[in-house]
Amino acid sequence: ARTKSSASWLARHLSDPFVKQAQKDGYRSRSAYKLIELQEKDRLIRPGMRILDLGSAPGGWSQVASRLVGSKGRVLATDILPMDSLRNVDFTQDAIVQQLHDWLGGDKFDLVISDIAPNLTGIDSADQASSIHFLELALDTVRGTLKPGASFVAKMFQGSGSDQYVKALRMHFEKVLIRKPAASRRESRE
Repeated sequence: ARTKSSASWLARHLSDPFVKQAQKDGYRSRSAYKLIELQEKDRLIRPGMRILDLGSAPGGWSQVASRLVGSKGRVLATDILPMDSLRNVDFTQDAIVQQLHDWLGGDKFDLVISDIAPNLTGIDSADQASSIHFLELALDTVRGTLKPGASFVAKMFQGSGSDQYVKALRMHFEKVLIRKPAASRRESRE
């Protein structure tokens, strides 16, 4: 039997217009529309790029990125969760920097994207700390694998530690923008 809160979440999820649109358009998740909106605003992805997708499962962002880089581009998707295959996307569960370098063959990524989020516990302070921890790990990966002047896009929850994280980003990037795409749920601190 479902709890009242899980039944409420499921009803809200199934009536979500982005969930319905994702099913209609063949995207693996509603989050695909977040990256699509960012692409429309900022033109982050171009044909032929090499992109790293951190925390890729179930693969919505990888689907969008793969379509935009075309046949001459490549996307490396990595997550601790399994992900079904996609054309032009290599997937690994091993997020070891040396393996990333081997995949790149001495080159670096043109873009790193991350829709990574911890498994939420419902304890705001613990969830926020886990989210910031993942973002810090992503930034460490970015520093070692991203081309100079290239871009990094990540989901961040507003809360404790987010201001300090933005300051750290400003030390490594010339321009830091904060956006809340329409596909982010209104009640989310994303």
